[in-house]
Amino acid sequence: MAATAGATRTKVGTWIGFIVILVWCLLPVVWILSLSFKGPGETAAGSPQFLPKDWTLQNYRDILGFGTVTPGQESTHKDFLDALRNSFGIAAIATVLSVIFATLAAYAIARLDFKGKRLVLSLALAIAMFPVVALVGPLFDLWRTLGLFNTWPGLIIPYMSFTLPLAIWTLSAFFREIPWEMEQAAQVDGATSWQAFRKVIVPLAAPGVFTAAILTFFFAWNEFVLAISLTSTTSSRTVPAQLSFFVGPDPFNPPYGLLATASVVVTVPIIIIVLLFQRKIVAGLTSGAVKG
Repeated sequence: MAATAGATRTKVGTWIGFIVILVWCLLPVVWILSLSFKGPGETAAGSPQFLPKDWTLQNYRDILGFGTVTPGQESTHKDFLDALRNSFGIAAIATVLSVIFATLAAYAIARLDFKGKRLVLSLALAIAMFPVVALVGPLFDLWRTLGLFNTWPGLIIPYMSFTLPLAIWTLSAFFREIPWEMEQAAQVDGATSWQAFRKVIVPLAAPGVFTAAILTFFFAWNEFVLAISLTSTTSSRTVPAQLSFFVGPDPFNPPYGLLATASVVVTVPIIIIVLLFQRKIVAGLTSGAVKG
């Protein structure tokens, strides 16, 4: 009886802790969702209530440009959609290039023996952890000189400089766990080194590749400091930077509803990606790779 009562208390305590953590994590998300359905009158109130009094989709109309747009917000949806396009393009290109280069580099680090291998990995991790704000000034001057300021490559290159080392570090651990004999067996069967790498090693390291790709995409999608410092127009400005240009009727009344709505719209692609690839992400974060 005592053991049963103890197990029951443990189970109840676990569920209470789970509920508390869930509420703590989801409360900001629910609040942003609530703000996105409130009109300017409610968001400008001194102490707005949690749920909207009058539910409205006007913020989504102003952001996405469908239906009747609020006067004065005609350019908001165009600027936001341009920024959304920039975010998708820049994040996708940075992710693809980083994963390709990181896969090749990580394979070489895992398979080849050379002096300074640990130093290379340590420097890669140190670069990934380097504060972004320290590079804004030099990059601003350099990019203006080279003509890369306010361009897609002007953001893709620095994004890769931070995501590539982290991807190399992640993928090198996966490649080390793949049995060397599998590659040798493929070569014995007539495959070249490149064929063995492409058809044997890369598929086995798929969880690690997906993990590196997700980390790279999330960084490029959410990055703000470089996006706001190295762009000047909506031709290359990404969504996080564009949100800082959302202005209300005066400096003391920011458009909280539009900001919340834009945050919801920007979060949707991330949720879709996680739901589509959650198994591979979990496998990549937990198992590491195929064990020999």
